[in-house]
Amino acid sequence: MSTPLHVVLGAGGGIGSSVVRELARRGHRVRAVRRGPAAGPPVGVATLAADLATPEGALAACAGASVVYHCVQPPYHRWPREFPPLTEAVIDGAAAAGAKLVFADNLYQYEPADGPVSEQTPRRPVSRKGAVRKAMADRLLEAHRSGRLKVTIGQASDHYGPGGTNSVIGAAVLPVVLRGSTVNWPGRLDVPHTLHYLPDIATALVTLGERDEADGRTFILPAAPAPTPRHFIERVAAAAGRRARMRGAAKPLMRLAGLANPAARELLDIWYQFSRPWTVDDGLYRRTFGPVEATAPDEAVAETVAWHRARAVTAG
Repeated sequence: MSTPLHVVLGAGGGIGSSVVRELARRGHRVRAVRRGPAAGPPVGVATLAADLATPEGALAACAGASVVYHCVQPPYHRWPREFPPLTEAVIDGAAAAGAKLVFADNLYQYEPADGPVSEQTPRRPVSRKGAVRKAMADRLLEAHRSGRLKVTIGQASDHYGPGGTNSVIGAAVLPVVLRGSTVNWPGRLDVPHTLHYLPDIATALVTLGERDEADGRTFILPAAPAPTPRHFIERVAAAAGRRARMRGAAKPLMRLAGLANPAARELLDIWYQFSRPWTVDDGLYRRTFGPVEATAPDEAVAETVAWHRARAVTAG
């Protein structure tokens, strides 16, 4: 028998590229799929350029796979229109290959909680994007229950890490601190907010892909204890050798920013995550797959700052 093939869709993004590296580290045979040409994948990783929003592209990308990691997403402001049909194409492609499908999800489908969000928190989204996420999760788990393919879902909060630019931290914190400018954090600075580190997300998603116990289930992925945004930005500034400059941006300022920046405008849809504590209970994952240690925050931040600094030098 040939070695099982693990296919990563969205390999050019922060989560997808981290999953590719983790799979390669574990010695798996990997195909990294992205829309455009690959830039420096790990040694031994096959690459493929494909438009996953089309049935033909998704079928070609998933062909021959044993496990498919769905880490691709449209631009933030185009989720309602583009994300569901893209995910349907991925389901079709993975099912045609007879592959297990691992979906990299977030926490938007859960209602605002008085305590940490867990898998038991009611799935009653209060945002447009949360409704999109819930509908896709329902569709994926329905496909699993029907026997069409095996599915598992891993959920994470806002993330950061090497390769991560398409996130609040990657776009509005790291480059701003490195420039010595003031971070405009959306919402409150002094309430805890869980942040997931990209290599930790990848480690957990690959475990879901490898383990049968994950099939048909949803897991909130392991994270370090939730910092406040103020504490996190101070940690980033210290690692960067910069002075920590920040302010909590109220809704009116975000609305103003949204006139020119669609991503900033979309944050208003999930404002509840930034105006109150937003933390997770990752106990189900730890009970199911054994003890796991999230990367120490100082190490994670140092690696992230180093990556963003190197990226800025290359871009300059």
